[in-house]
Amino acid sequence: MRVDADDFGRPCGCGKEHHIEVKEILIEAGAIDKLEEEMSDGFLKQYISPLLICDTNTCRATEEIMEEIFDRCQVLVLEAEGLHADNLAVEIVENNMDEDIDIILAVGSGTIHDISRYVAFQYRIPFISVPTAASVDGFVSTVAAMTWNGLKKTVPAAAPMCVYADTNIFANAPKRLTASGVSDLMGKYICLADWKIAHLLTGEYYCERIVEMEEKALKTVRGALRDIAAGEPEDCEKLMYGLILSGIAMQMAGNSRPASCAEHHMSHLWEMEVLNGPLDALHGEKVSVGMMTVLKEYRRIARAIREGRCQVKPYADCDEQLLSETFGKKGLLDGIRKENEPELLLDVSPERLKRCLPDIAEVIDDLPDEQEMEHLLDKAGCKKSVYDIGLEESIVPLSLQLAPYVRRRLSLLRVSKMLEIR
Repeated sequence: MRVDADDFGRPCGCGKEHHIEVKEILIEAGAIDKLEEEMSDGFLKQYISPLLICDTNTCRATEEIMEEIFDRCQVLVLEAEGLHADNLAVEIVENNMDEDIDIILAVGSGTIHDISRYVAFQYRIPFISVPTAASVDGFVSTVAAMTWNGLKKTVPAAAPMCVYADTNIFANAPKRLTASGVSDLMGKYICLADWKIAHLLTGEYYCERIVEMEEKALKTVRGALRDIAAGEPEDCEKLMYGLILSGIAMQMAGNSRPASCAEHHMSHLWEMEVLNGPLDALHGEKVSVGMMTVLKEYRRIARAIREGRCQVKPYADCDEQLLSETFGKKGLLDGIRKENEPELLLDVSPERLKRCLPDIAEVIDDLPDEQEMEHLLDKAGCKKSVYDIGLEESIVPLSLQLAPYVRRRLSLLRVSKMLEIR
């Protein structure tokens, strides 16, 4: 399957000229052979000092099938155990890369790609994406989710020049990684609802075409969940396509708005470990648990709206003490304050919010209900509850209260601070 990136850059009804940086996307068995051809005799031949970044797991999974490519690159193998996309990993790469590196090959999944795209952006060199698992939607993203001195940040990064997703590699990835990719994609239900609600309340930029792309990705994957879980190559290609489509949506929007909101804020909060200790959970696993937690809360809000039990109140900053007690003890309070300045809720008119309550309930009603969502996640072997990732139910109320502060992005979870439910 060859994805023509030019198809996504045409004029759009939203009035924005979408810019797509990725030039070629190949999702098929044998894609690695095509990469080797391009490096030997094609348009990648001009790059004479490539750096291949992988980890100990992805090196084992690819070194035989990518032997010729490994031989022509400087290869940096990062220890997979405890590896994170953070300032420490970036420092390791910078300390071990040759000075004349002119292109980076990211051979791995989410963490390797975030590290690679960040380094590529900093050094202003192109990078090639070689996904080893259909585990995240960030392969073609223009931002990297990094942890910088303990604080989760979304930072500008390089989009790949090309993506070579070889089905012979990613369809044979551990099933847990594939389920994590489904989880990451299923989180789009919440973030798209948040985007629609933010547009209703503040007139925030919104693109129907981008939303339709994300919904197409969801529909494609929903129809193949059992076969994806079974590792059927053609269906794993559908998942990879859906994840890459989501990444292209982010490129078109110019940020991660189409692919990340309240459900990701929950995940990032747990990753910051201000309420919990270290978790043995993948990014997508935390996202699907965050999505289910937020879905239940949004359903509760919608019921209260329909039953006349939801009242609007002016915004009042009443979480300062809680922020100090949680983020403060980890030395993250100043970073969180800066992330949230100026306060987004000051842009939400109480009168407009009151008028929009029925529309907000309608947006929530369009989401799958809790039972349907649990059934979908079950089909793909995804995580559903806080218990599944090593948390206790008691963490949920504080998580819902604190998660909106992780990113300065308007979500219904943040708006709920202006709602009083009787």
